[in-house]
Order: sequence, then structure tokens, then C-alpha cells
Amino acid sequence: MKYSKAEAFVFKLWSREVSGKEISKKESEVLELWKSEASRNLDKNHIQESKIKVLSGLESYFGRPVKNNVFYLRRNFYSAAAVLLLLFGLTGFFSYQIFFKPDIYVAAESNQVIKLKDGSTVMLLPGAKLTVEKSFPAKTRVVDLQGDAVFKVAKSKIHPFIVKADGFSTRVMGTVFKVMQRGANKTVELYEGKVAVSSPGNAVSYLTPNQRWTNFGSTHTAAVINDKTDKKSGKKISILLTLTFNDVSFKSIMEILYKNYGISIRYPEEIAEKKITADLTGSSWDENVEALAFITGLEVQKENNTTYILKK
Repeated sequence: MKYSKAEAFVFKLWSREVSGKEISKKESEVLELWKSEASRNLDKNHIQESKIKVLSGLESYFGRPVKNNVFYLRRNFYSAAAVLLLLFGLTGFFSYQIFFKPDIYVAAESNQVIKLKDGSTVMLLPGAKLTVEKSFPAKTRVVDLQGDAVFKVAKSKIHPFIVKADGFSTRVMGTVFKVMQRGANKTVELYEGKVAVSSPGNAVSYLTPNQRWTNFGSTHTAAVINDKTDKKSGKKISILLTLTFNDVSFKSIMEILYKNYGISIRYPEEIAEKKITADLTGSSWDENVEALAFITGLEVQKENNTTYILKK
């Protein structure tokens, strides 16, 4: 074995410690260092499982039971225990690293392409981090994402692929899409196939190609937008398909409408913090503003195409 000398050295120290023989100060430091390094990444459940394995492995070294079910140990127990403790300690540590510890991929300063076991590929954009459990791919293929990434998911009708992000998740069967997380702003852009995007407090949004989901940087907010290219001018046109708010303050809704669509609405100050639940799916802003006015019990006065007044 490559590390046979090092292992023999540790075996020797461990057996001396267990048997009670005198150990030098330097040897004690080596033992403590080894034990701390070996158990640093083990969780409590894994350590408990290792202890059970050790006890099971020592059963053959016990003598016959005597009074009160107390067992006397054979003469060679200490050396055997040392070997087994070290063996199970090392096995537990390395088995955790190899079989249990998730695979973590980080794109530092440039894009990084990751190929997963199911054939899916993920392009992490700078600063992104992808966590994949060792059990992947399972019945449901789940990964955790921090930052931005483009996914090309291998198709499977029976094994959904779920990307868990910060405050929302994207579920697909096989498709190409992009997940973006810029602070509070969350976005999913779909290029091929279909996806379902879910977030707390909102109904599931289903996207088709050239559509994107966003929360406009606000919790309990979800919008589906259709991005098209004008054939004559070649410019990109964004059409709002749905915009839903679930228990969002009226003031926050007004800020979203003004920042993203230039819609200015003046309203009584006393309703600024009122929580609103609304589904703006009208074909025009006139209809959407009328819907908000109805919910708040106010009347609408239109000044121009982008300016409205709500009053009692």
C-alpha cells in the first residue's frame, strides 16, 4: 500500500494509547491531530453509525458472559480494538468523502461546463456554485444552484430534473434553460422544451420557448414575459403575459409597475402599506389599473397613456 508506513505508525500509536502504555508528548499530539482531522467532516449520524460498526466488529473478541452480563475481554482485546477502531475510523472518514459528501462545482472567474451522470450538462457562469448529491441521479434529479447557470437537461419522462435556487425552483423533464440570480432578482429563461417555475406564495408558472419568468426582485411576485424579435426592425420586444402579486404591499406594486413599465399611479397615502393579491392578465394597462382600483375600492382617472390617478 502507498501509505503502509504511515498506517503502521498510526496503528502502533493507537494500540499503545488503548492499552494504557506510556506515550510521549509528541506522540499524543500526533494522535490528537489525526483524530481531529479524521472526524472534522463527519456529521453526528455518521459518527454514530461508525460506532455501531466498531462494536459489531468487536463482538468476536468478547469472552463468555459472567455475573450481571458483564463480559471479560481476552488478552489480545486491546490490540484488536486498536486495529478495528482505526480501521473503522479511516473507513468512515473516507467513505463519507467518497460516497456521501456532495460534489461541489464552482466557477471562479470564467465559465465552467459540468457534465452530470445522467448526461445533462451545466454551464456555470462566473461566481456560480452547483451542489450535486452523491445519490444523483435518483428517481427525481435534484441539484442546488447559487448564482447563474445554463442547463441542458437530458430528457426523461419519468425522472424530473429540479434546480433548487434561492427562494424558487425550476422543474423540467428535458430542456435548455437559464437560471439567473442577481440579489433579490430571480429569472428563468427558456430556450427549448417546457419548464415549471415555482416560488413560495405564488402559483406555478409554466414556460414555453422564448418565455421567461421573473419576480422583479420582490417576494410573492411572479411574471411571465414573452420575448420576441420584430421582423421589420429586428428589435427585441417583450410582452407581459401574466403578472401576479400575492399579499404584496400596494406601494411595492406601484414601484414595480413604474420601474419596469413606466406606469405611474398616484394614490392615497393610507393604502401604501395595504397588502394586495392581484392577477394582472388584462390586455391593456387600462384594464390592469382598473383591476387594482376595484380591489382597493377606488376610482380611476387617466391623465395619459402611462399616468393614472386613484382617488376615493
